[in-house]
Amino acid sequence: MAYMADEDYDYLFKVVLIGDSGVGKTNLLSRFARNEFSLESKSTVGVEFATRTIHVDNKLIKAQIWDTAGQERYRAITNAYYRGSAAALVVYDVTRHVTFENAERWLRELRNHTDANLVVMLVGNKADLGHIRAVSVEEAQAFVQRERLFFMETSALDSTNVENAFTRVLTQIHHVVSNKKVLGVGADPAALPGGQTIKLNTEDDDDDVRAVKKTSCC
Repeated sequence: MAYMADEDYDYLFKVVLIGDSGVGKTNLLSRFARNEFSLESKSTVGVEFATRTIHVDNKLIKAQIWDTAGQERYRAITNAYYRGSAAALVVYDVTRHVTFENAERWLRELRNHTDANLVVMLVGNKADLGHIRAVSVEEAQAFVQRERLFFMETSALDSTNVENAFTRVLTQIHHVVSNKKVLGVGADPAALPGGQTIKLNTEDDDDDVRAVKKTSCC
């Protein structure tokens, strides 16, 4: 399927941020997309997203990053947005062990709604608060080895590893696409095609979530 191009990029990938409320998902998004940080950021209501374009392996990759609310009352809403994701960052707060414990639940929910080729990174945010750390690097590494995830600690406050985390995930998605490591018929690592409308009220419209390389229309 071909789509009219309205921007100069080769691929458009959808990435979701999930995890408990207050772990810093919104600030990770704003730091990567706009190099901004707010000490007074409020909890996300529903879903917000931002975009940024970077170069990966001589290709121009546009990331559409979705910040999903962590509050329980919004989980029924956010479930609809997992479909079509090419990657996910499962975020916890290194100073709150319960947010790390809940990462397993978020990961399970993610896998129940996405393709097996999804690129997943566990992100320990607020690494600048290491002096009050509640989750050790070793504990997190044991989890990611068991679950076969990527892992990185970040700080949205001082920018530590934020760029690296998103770039590594986007690079891995591109490798999956370029190497055609696709499971099943039509199960491309998901990305939103250039110029295609995002239908927020649908769960099963594969035309909106299929991974494609951008081409000229017809």
